[in-house]
Amino acid sequence: MVEYLPFMKNTKAKKRIYFDYAATTPVDKAVIKAMLPYYTKKYGNSASIHSMGTEANKAVDKARETIANYLNCQISEVFFTSSATESNNWALKGISAANKDKGNKIIVSAIEHDCVLNSAKYLAQNGFKVEFAPVDEFGVVDLKKLEEMITKDTILVSIMHSNNEIGTLEPIEEIGKICREKGVLFHTDACQSFGKMPINVQKLNIDLLTASSHKIYGPKGAAILYIKNGTKIEPLLHGGGHERGKRSSTVNVPAIVGFGKALELCIKEMYDEKLRQTKLRDKMIKTILKKIDNSHLNGHPIKRLPNNINVRFDFIEGEALMMELDSKGIEVSTVSACASPKLESSHVLLACGVEEKYAQGTIRVSIGRYTTEKEVDYFLETLPEAVKKIRSISPMNLREDF
Repeated sequence: MVEYLPFMKNTKAKKRIYFDYAATTPVDKAVIKAMLPYYTKKYGNSASIHSMGTEANKAVDKARETIANYLNCQISEVFFTSSATESNNWALKGISAANKDKGNKIIVSAIEHDCVLNSAKYLAQNGFKVEFAPVDEFGVVDLKKLEEMITKDTILVSIMHSNNEIGTLEPIEEIGKICREKGVLFHTDACQSFGKMPINVQKLNIDLLTASSHKIYGPKGAAILYIKNGTKIEPLLHGGGHERGKRSSTVNVPAIVGFGKALELCIKEMYDEKLRQTKLRDKMIKTILKKIDNSHLNGHPIKRLPNNINVRFDFIEGEALMMELDSKGIEVSTVSACASPKLESSHVLLACGVEEKYAQGTIRVSIGRYTTEKEVDYFLETLPEAVKKIRSISPMNLREDF
């Protein structure tokens, strides 16, 4: 029997166990320390040419260099934005606008984040042809089918590096190679994998890449779009010509400084944290599937993010289980944080062939830098009883068609 943590003895405790690192992460104290001077003392506009502006610009360029070194790209290829949503919108809409003379077809996977899917749908309503690359039961893109889908009028393929819901890692290098051979631009949303594993855009044949600060213990409000030199792309925002004329808007200096510092910390601990989190992840998956009948792992069993545990339980509603766990001080999610308020079945699971009635019994557990084994043990002790309780009151148990 696991000894419960002191702060778990009553549900009104202020301290809680956070298992939703895929949605967002706490800002590291070292990151906050690095950012503070740029709010109070070094607050110049990085576009200004006086001393304080120049100082701010140098800080932004330092962060840009850190990111460029990590991606193995040129400093001039890193562009700062306000969010991954902006970066993904810019990638799809900017490439489409700049390359419509070459063709009008765009391919995205069926399991992309909503900001990619909705950008693609917007383009489909405005004269572009959009096709969705299928995935297998584990969420892995069908490479043969993807290659067949690429035609002479295809201008862009957008496939995420790792899925934000089920954690599956995509064969990005192979996809990039196919696109390069076909003369098609390749964009990847790498928000979930960025900072967790090495990413070499040269080796992976990536033309555009999205990443976000708040997924790696940095602040919200800072993200990037890597754009390979020579890539034709129209700006999404028009104004004063910031970011070398490609992304107008006053640069968020403190957040960018924090982004750079957060990545520095991730790089230093990347190998050790990957091993530690993978060990905890595998322990959780193995224990859940062993302890709880009619439980199933979503996503690839091996080729998955080190911090992602996505499981579904028959005869249950994920939202109800999530709230029951929350009452015990454990914070998980059902689907992507950007989609969870909709209370709809995950489009990712449906694309993987999971029936809607089963897809609704899913929770996503994502761990991180501050997750401890004691917290994991408490969760594994609490979860079976929570599932049993929700199943006992769930109307799904009474449905004849389940």
